[in-house]
Amino acid sequence: AEAARAAGATRFCMGAAYRSPKQKDVVAIAAMIREVRSLGLETCATLGMLTAAQALELKHAGLDYYNHNLDTSPEFYGEVITTRTYQDRLDTLAAVRAAGLNVCCGGIIGMGESAADRAGLLAQLANLPEHPESVPINQLVRVPGTPLADAAPVDPLDFVRTIAVARLIMPRAYVRLSAGREAMSDEMQALCLLAGANSIFYGDQLLTTGNPAAERDRALLARLGVEAETPVGVAH
Repeated sequence: AEAARAAGATRFCMGAAYRSPKQKDVVAIAAMIREVRSLGLETCATLGMLTAAQALELKHAGLDYYNHNLDTSPEFYGEVITTRTYQDRLDTLAAVRAAGLNVCCGGIIGMGESAADRAGLLAQLANLPEHPESVPINQLVRVPGTPLADAAPVDPLDFVRTIAVARLIMPRAYVRLSAGREAMSDEMQALCLLAGANSIFYGDQLLTTGNPAAERDRALLARLGVEAETPVGVAH
């Protein structure tokens, strides 16, 4: 978190691959949130499904944002996910919103879904009771040995179109260029930023996948004339 702040980050994201965290995990994560907040950074966490009580506990610890993606359209969801239902995800989003947390919710492009499924995902996001404050759009990172290892790559312009539609229908959201950037050319990332993405996930690692080197990010943003958001400070 200290290194992220020194590099100009305004928010620090903490992630763990739980289906849903146990209470002892929530207590430990709440302590981490307090420490990160003490540095003057906004905080974000992604921990899987939450109960209403867990969402409130994280809010009281100082959590600002909670990430819980819908991943894809309701129609395609069962083709790629069986460990929880679409309604489980919507219920977690409702608990997070009821606790007063900001919502970070998006999806993954490139899992074999159709263009209609991508539109369906964006329609779900735009028709939540409130638009997510943050909408991460991930490009699938194909991992050898997994069921989606041989998924057809996404046409770069189709990915850019997804970013553009997200911007049009959720105009106040931060549309975040997220996982999969390591495989994107500078030109593709530039088109995404010009199409409406106004945030990137910055750092060397996103859970289990690599992220472009920080120096490459800074060089690309400089070439595009894009300036980082000025930190405004966070109440401790």
